[in-house]
Amino acid sequence: MSTYTPKKSEIERVWHVVDAEGMVLGRMATEVARVLRGKHKPTYTPHIDTGDHVIIINADKVVLTNDKAGDKMIYRHTGYPGGIRSTSYADMLAKKPAEAVRRSIRGMIPKTRLGRQQLTKLKVYAGATHPHEAQKPEPLVFEHARAKES
Repeated sequence: MSTYTPKKSEIERVWHVVDAEGMVLGRMATEVARVLRGKHKPTYTPHIDTGDHVIIINADKVVLTNDKAGDKMIYRHTGYPGGIRSTSYADMLAKKPAEAVRRSIRGMIPKTRLGRQQLTKLKVYAGATHPHEAQKPEPLVFEHARAKES
């Protein structure tokens, strides 16, 4: 008996919409990365892109717990010697909330050609609207990713 490997013509992609309002960033990012990679499907294969498309709306209303927004830093390098730059998540969420969410999800995707291909299926928008109505996206709900109201 041989291992089943899906052919390119057998892969079915679905569009999902995630409303990030009130969701914890890390918990949402792990679930979205799982869907982008295709691990939620029975036809998952590690070396083939079997994942679905994900649209994230309301990225500006995502939540970080325990004051991580002020403490946790985002690092980048300019390419020059001594060119490390850092900003806090609070600053990044204020200036570019879509980029902060996208970077969090990017860190959970493989750093290979396949991972870069999977990341192209992610669309993040700061507001409540998106231009992908023609794809008829289905809502994707992660109940455990919602922040607890205490």
